[in-house]
This record gives sequence, C-alpha cells and structure tokens, in this order.
Amino acid sequence: MPAMIAPSPSPRSHLFFTIPLFFLLCISPVSASKNVRFDFRSFTFRNVTLLGDSYLRNDAVGLTRDLSVPASSSGTVIYNSPIAFFDPLTNSSASFWTRFTFSVTNVNSGASFGDGLTFFLSPDNLTLGSPGGYLGLVNSSQLTKNRFVAVEFDTRLDDLFRDPNDNHVGLDVDSLISVKTADPVARGIDLKSGKLINTWVVYRSDEKIVNVYMSYSSFRPENPILSVDIDLSSYFKEFMYVGFSASTEGSTELHTIQDWTFETSGFSNANAPPRQPHNVSDNMVIPLIPMGNSGNGSHKKLGLGLGIAGPAFFFVVLSVFGWVSVRRCKKLTGELKDFSPEFLKGPKEFQYVELKTATRGFHSSRIVGHGSFGTVYKAVFAPSGATFAVKRSKHTHEGRTEFLAELSIIACLRHKNLVQLQGWCAEKGELLLVYEFMPNGSLDKVLYQESVEGTTLLKWPQRYNIAMGIASVLSYLHQECEQQVIHRDIKTSNIMLDGNLNPRLGDFGLARLMDHDKSPVSTLTAGTMGYLAPEYLQYGKATEKTDVFSFGVVLLEVACGRRPIQKEQDSQKMVNLVDWVWSLHSEDKIIEAADKRLNGEFSEDEMKKLLLIGLSCANPSCDDRLSMRRVLQILNNEASLPALSKSKPSLTFSCSLPLSIDEIVSDCEKSARASPVYEITIKTES
Repeated sequence: MPAMIAPSPSPRSHLFFTIPLFFLLCISPVSASKNVRFDFRSFTFRNVTLLGDSYLRNDAVGLTRDLSVPASSSGTVIYNSPIAFFDPLTNSSASFWTRFTFSVTNVNSGASFGDGLTFFLSPDNLTLGSPGGYLGLVNSSQLTKNRFVAVEFDTRLDDLFRDPNDNHVGLDVDSLISVKTADPVARGIDLKSGKLINTWVVYRSDEKIVNVYMSYSSFRPENPILSVDIDLSSYFKEFMYVGFSASTEGSTELHTIQDWTFETSGFSNANAPPRQPHNVSDNMVIPLIPMGNSGNGSHKKLGLGLGIAGPAFFFVVLSVFGWVSVRRCKKLTGELKDFSPEFLKGPKEFQYVELKTATRGFHSSRIVGHGSFGTVYKAVFAPSGATFAVKRSKHTHEGRTEFLAELSIIACLRHKNLVQLQGWCAEKGELLLVYEFMPNGSLDKVLYQESVEGTTLLKWPQRYNIAMGIASVLSYLHQECEQQVIHRDIKTSNIMLDGNLNPRLGDFGLARLMDHDKSPVSTLTAGTMGYLAPEYLQYGKATEKTDVFSFGVVLLEVACGRRPIQKEQDSQKMVNLVDWVWSLHSEDKIIEAADKRLNGEFSEDEMKKLLLIGLSCANPSCDDRLSMRRVLQILNNEASLPALSKSKPSLTFSCSLPLSIDEIVSDCEKSARASPVYEITIKTES
C-alpha cells in the first residue's frame, strides 16, 4: 500500500490508529476475488459434477446417452467450485479464457444429427435444461428461468431460435436466440465430422470482446471463427459456475468432452498496490518517516512509537493465527469424539512425527497406491521393523469427509477378509489412517502381471479362494452388520492380497452406512467406470445391488484375466467384459472365456460356475441379481445356480418416472426443482 502520513496528529494518536489499521489490512483482504486456473487432462468425480444423462468413460465426459436407437437426452457437467467473475469492492470484472477438446459423433452412420452442445457460465450449479433444441441449457416450459452466458455448437436447424443452419457457432446470453452466429464450415471445421475439435473461448474485459477459435490441430488459429463485441460485466455475478451441456431429440448424436483448461485473470492487477515513492519499499506497510537531522522531535517520537507498534502488530497476527489453528484442531477433535468409546479405545492413536519418520517424510519412493481417500505409503517403524500402510488424506473438504466416513465405518467392522485398521492420526492439519501392510499389493496388479514364461502368477485355486473371500466379506457387510454397509467402489484395485494371497477388501472412502429397513440413499454417482451398475449411473442410488454388480465384474476379471473395458489388439475396438462373456454364453462357449494364461489348468465345473455367477451378478436388471449370501452358498456348493438367459437383457428408456435433480445429485439438499429423468426397463430375450 502507499505510505500514509497524517498531517499533524500526535505520536500517541499515530500509535493507536496504526495498530488497528495494520490488523484490519492483514486479516481483511482488499478483495476476496482471486484468479483461478485448472487443467483437466482427464476427468474424475472429484473435480466435476454430473447432471442428467452425463457420464464418465475412459477419463472423458459424455453428455448425452450412448444408444444405438434414437432417443431424447440432455446432460450437464459442471466444475465443482464457484469461480469469482466480479469483484464488488473494486467494481472490476474478470477476463477469462478456456480451451477444451470435444467431438460430435453419431452411433448410426447416416442417421440424423442434433442437437448440439454448449460451453456456459451460470450462477447456478444445478443448470440442466430440456432435451432437443434447448441444448440441455434451458427448460422448455420456462425459457427465461435459467441465466447464463454460453457459446453454442449447434448441429440442428431450429426455427424457434432463429438458427441460420444446422452447423453453426453462436454466443448466447440468457437466451438461445444467439447474439451473433458464425459458420465454422467456412473455416474448414465441420461440427459433425466426428473428429476431435480443439476450441478456445477468450473474453477480454478491458476490450469487451468475446473470441471463439476452433481447430483440428493443437495450435490456436490466428483469426477467430466468431468474434462478438460485448460487455459481459453486467451479466457477471460475483461467483459463477462453468460447465458444458448438450442434448438430443430423436437422434443418436454423441457429445464428448476430452479435456478442459480454464483460467481467469484481472483481479490481481485490480488489487495491486500502486508504485511507492522511491524511499518506501514495495513490501512495507509501515510508513518510513525521515529520522535524520531534521530537528523535528515529534517525528523521532513517532518513529519510536511505530517501532513499538510493529512488534505488537505481528504479535496480534500471530495470536490470531494460533487461535484459528486451535479452533480447527478442536473442531476435528470434537468430530472424532462423536465416535463410540469402544472405537477410541481400539485402534491406536499414532503421533504425526512417528508416521512421518516411518514414511521418510511421506517420500514418493514410499508410495504403494492411491485410493478414493488419498495416497497410500509404506511405513517401516524403527527399530522393531514393523510395517504398516498409511493412507494420507487429500487436503480438501472431500478428503476430510471421506476420512471421517472410513474411520467411523471400518473401525466397527471385524472380518478376516477386511483390511484391518491399526490406528489413526489427526495432527498438523493431516488426516491419516494406519492399516496392516499387504505385501502382495492389490489384486489387479497381481492378476495382470505376467511371469517370465508368460504364465499367470495366480493359479486357479488361489483365484477361486479370492472369489470366496470377497463373497464372504460382502455378505457380512450387506446382511450381517448392525447397519448395512454399501461399499460403492468394489474393484480389483481395492482388493488387497496378504502374504498367503488371501483377499482383503479395503478403501471405504466412498462407503455409506444405512439401516437395513431404509430406502436406498440418493447420492452423487461415485465409483469407477466399468464397475458401475446401469441403474446407479442413471439414478445415483447406491444399494447392495450396485455392490453386487461390481462384484460380478470382479468375478469375470478373476476368471477371464481381462479388464472390465479392454481394447482389442486387432480392431482397436473397446470391448465390455460383461458383453463379451455373455456373447460366448449365448453360443454355449462360455468356457472359452477362461484366462488363456492358465493353460487349461483349472476345474471346468468351477470355472463355469464362476463365470455364470459373474453374469448373474452383473445382470442389467437389479431385481434379477443374486444376493451375496446366495452367491456364497453357490460357491460353497450349498445351493444351485439359477437359470440365466442366453442373451443379455437389453435396456430401453422411457420418460415415465419424474425424479428431482436433487434426488439424483445430492443426499443433503431438498428443493422443488424437478426435471424429467429416464426410467430403465428390462427386456429379456429367452
């Protein structure tokens, strides 16, 4: 800040005026607005929120349904955190630029296209519009309800919104009637080509202009496809959300976002202090008053007073910082005290310093894995040599929530096929869980690791034992605990193997507790693509049946030695494991799905049993899936396999079930906002 020297007050008044002034300047920033930047080369559930029909697949976002039959669909993906676009204290607006790569393809060659996608800014993080020409951005019954600034990439001519053609780019402000449009085909860009299109949207607040650039290459062209002179500051709210939307109506058009970079600028310049006089440091707040031979005694006294005020000021700041830290610590301690006394007397409370020492300062060389909760380190305690696995929280609100979830759940569970919790630590802003160490790592690493001779390291008896162990622990979680535990992230990388290759289920960061007689909880869809049940992707409702579906995929992996979604070497086509095994079953060739690396060294009856159980558990119809208790009985030869359709049941969609957005997205907030969601019905071909 510039030096501030009062004209004539006394030294004492200087002293008492300066301390509170310094204090306020320190703890109250000139502006809360900050520039933001993120760069997603791949997408996860941690950085974006999915609404409507949008989904994650192969680290990319699909915005509309991937169906081979024409359908109506709309979906939205939104960056999780609000972004500052306007600073009321300085009356300044942000500039921004974004780069993203998208593609518009059609499942059926020669079929009709429509309707398109948008990049948008909105004050609402629940923006989801109607299918068709509404581009998933506005509601057909309330055209003026949603507020937004958007760039549309429209692939259908719609007279209602005065579209110039069926292949255009436009700037939309609170309406789908564009402020201005442009034809990308004139620049050699076909929106419906199916190719990856690199796009840049740039807004300069000082020049009041929006430019949109598009290219098939990674280099931004010199000239924009669309340029609009417009002042967006009047449309900017203090905080807004950014995202993408898309829609179809009677078409099989697919809209995919591959990567996304976004950045705002302008606030740091608006808040930067002006240049100081030459005798005042840019880093100083305390005014420098000449103390030379001026003969002015009051100046000397004032300098002395400020010399005393400076240390006092820093003492106040230090006290405030300490007070805030203590409050945070007490808050976490209070949350931990909510757990039962049995828990607090059970697992050991470790000291942060001993965990840091055992992991060599959480060195990268000690990393043994990553979970939904955070990073896992190998910890070796001297001098005993005892080895543990330490899970370190990500420093986010989500990480804290998942820490408490995992701590409260797994501390109360006891089963031989669970990774056993040994202790915990909550110090220095760190959230840490300590588990027994699994020397053989995760199942996926062992299952897909080949020996020198090209054979598998997991023999058939070990595989069957793994299937039995996971079935047993899931039966325990679903039916035998006081409260039912829904894991929500069953996959081979979350199944650990001990020294004898016995399975241990871990990573409860996404788990949820619920009473056995309660309805399933609606949550934001979480988990890993390839393992997610279709109804979970559709409605976001986690139940024991969604765990059963994931378990079925794991069984097929164990039996076949193939990943849930795998690229064929010859055709480079992505093949779904469940579809592949079911196609063999329909031809009475299911035994051919067995892992070739086993070289036929397995029990054919057991192999066939495991494959059929896997298909039964991964049935698209949740009502037709087995319970984990029944699975365990079949594996133990205490029950017989139910009849299984030769053909995989197909999915069709209808608009008969209205669900609110909040039922799909959040299990906390309730509101009256509603939007049609599509019901899954099952057709079985015998």
